[in-house]
Amino acid sequence: MPELPEVETTRLGIAPHLLGRQVAKLVIRQPRLRWPIPTSLIASLPGQRIASIERRAKYLLVHTGTGSAVLHLGMSGSLRVLDRDTAPGKHDHYDWLLDSGRMLRFTDPRRFGSLLWQPIGSTHELLAHLGPEPLGDSFDGDHLWRLSRGRSSAVKTFIMDQGIVVGVGNIYAAEALFAAGIDPRRKAGSVSRERYARLAGAIRRILDHAITRGGTTLRDFISPDGVPGYFEQELFVYGRVGEPCRNCGSPIRSISLGQRSTFYCPRCQR
Repeated sequence: MPELPEVETTRLGIAPHLLGRQVAKLVIRQPRLRWPIPTSLIASLPGQRIASIERRAKYLLVHTGTGSAVLHLGMSGSLRVLDRDTAPGKHDHYDWLLDSGRMLRFTDPRRFGSLLWQPIGSTHELLAHLGPEPLGDSFDGDHLWRLSRGRSSAVKTFIMDQGIVVGVGNIYAAEALFAAGIDPRRKAGSVSRERYARLAGAIRRILDHAITRGGTTLRDFISPDGVPGYFEQELFVYGRVGEPCRNCGSPIRSISLGQRSTFYCPRCQR
């Protein structure tokens, strides 16, 4: 699934082509994605000018004068800016035709992505209870430490909770815990304030770096310009089970936590 750096890479890629442009027409070939595309969007989006594009967690919000389109890439979705006469493929589900003569096209073989509508002055229910952004000023080690008190869940599961902090998916949670030297199985409530400070710093640093590298290409993700992300080449633990730790040489181990594969170094992470 595309994670925060992949979604931010998508935002950066499409924004120059969309900002200030008017949506001339919305072409929908498959209205039933993860949720049906609402008729309110079909009626409200055409004719609107795109004022800004924001990322919230793993959602993209395309803001107009009457509201915001809320886009999610799902597990295999991608957005591309193409010439209007580009023929659609089997998995191309909708196009935004722009007044520039180009279009924004959504492709999603698994159809787990979504296109929803948030009227101006409201907050969509999917966005209403999200935690802070990991790259924002309100996120730090003290935030994690306060919310972790009394929690017996594994620290990896804790930092992947979107109500705690958004956008820290499986790949980046594993990498941040390795960088901070914390065993992913450790109870969230047993991690000290000092170690949470290191973890928050690692989350911020790793996500920032992954964005500069275009995200992580695992299976389906490709950025809007067709170029894959390169952060995968720099992973320390994720997907490296049995391989030697880059720090100490111990074999990387894999377990399941919260029904997700978890990779860690048994020597470097305590």
